[in-house]
Amino acid sequence: MTALKKIAGTRTFLLIGDSKLISYDNVAAVAKARCAFLAPASKTYVKAEELAACRLEEATEVSYVAGRDVGKRPDQIGRWHVLEDTAPFQIRNSKRKSGPPVVVRRIFVHSSARASAAAASRAKKLARTSDDLDRLTRGLGGRFYPDQKKVADRIAQIARDRKTGPYLRWTAGTDPGTGKPTLTWHFDQDAIDAEAATDGWYALTANLDAAITASQVLLRYKGQEAVERRYGNLKGPLAVAPLFLKNNRRIAALITVISLALLIFCLIEREARRSLAPDTKIDGLYNRQPARPAGSS
Repeated sequence: MTALKKIAGTRTFLLIGDSKLISYDNVAAVAKARCAFLAPASKTYVKAEELAACRLEEATEVSYVAGRDVGKRPDQIGRWHVLEDTAPFQIRNSKRKSGPPVVVRRIFVHSSARASAAAASRAKKLARTSDDLDRLTRGLGGRFYPDQKKVADRIAQIARDRKTGPYLRWTAGTDPGTGKPTLTWHFDQDAIDAEAATDGWYALTANLDAAITASQVLLRYKGQEAVERRYGNLKGPLAVAPLFLKNNRRIAALITVISLALLIFCLIEREARRSLAPDTKIDGLYNRQPARPAGSS
């Protein structure tokens, strides 16, 4: 074990979490423990106006290819850019007046894949809302929409279900001559443009050393999925059962044994894939379908 520790060396612990990690109490506790953390910032700490103010031409492209894009043509591969905040960002204590603000770094990230997905989703929502409102217009004065209140209730339901309330503008009334309800509506293009300006952008917060570039911060964040996948191995093929231990020494010993088992598992998986090259899948390996070999295969 001593020899293995020398080979492995010392690695700095990095806590990567979701947006729930970012709160004053959590960040202050992590800083006090002298640990490093990295997590996306929620809308509480990064407003839509700040994301819209980011300029892609000022950002730096990151040499990163998502797993889903491996093997695709260059024009089909998603691109990533990063832009660091010009001033240190402070997370303040909103619950109590005591406690100094915690200074963190804030990295703005742009993903072309996320931008395309957001634009496609918004276009689909607008199209479906238009179809719903057209059907509503054709049914004005009928059995289902006999008066202004029924029309207003239906529009509220459409806006809620299709999630287009922020840019749907409408007016319902009553025709004085026929007594039938009337409806006019349109989409607020300014609101749509304001939302589109944020497409693909999100922010990461971290207390990593300034020597680590913004591109390296993103690469560390993207490495989270590999760790999470190994958590799945622990719960699945390795079938590690929960234990209650009395002291930290036993906890450390258990983690060491689990890590060794996981290391062997990963080496088996790696060797199986290397021996399979240049192919990547084996026919009938899983559920009679082609699949990539893993350590449990």
